[in-house]
Amino acid sequence: MKPILVYITAPDEKDAEMISTALVKRKIAFCTNIVPGMHSQYFWKGSLQHDKEVILIVKTFDKKFKQIEKVVKKMHCYETPCIMAIPIIKISKEYLQWAKKQSQ
Repeated sequence: MKPILVYITAPDEKDAEMISTALVKRKIAFCTNIVPGMHSQYFWKGSLQHDKEVILIVKTFDKKFKQIEKVVKKMHCYETPCIMAIPIIKISKEYLQWAKKQSQ
């Protein structure tokens, strides 16, 4: 069981909070962070988009990624939400022990 971060974007804090709460209550995330104030640029259906978004950082374990992906896709308002796993290279022993307890 390896710790990972899951990077998710959302249109606003309300949507990010809703998803965050669902993930933590289901114990498929042991902690989340919501970071407001991001500006995104991307092409969608052939047109350049400029949007304000928030970042939802989900702290979890690799074996729970599929569950997170399923919950996010079900709850997210985007047709194709950004859901990316980022491996953790190092983590303090104490924090990892705490994380494992939260995920049981």
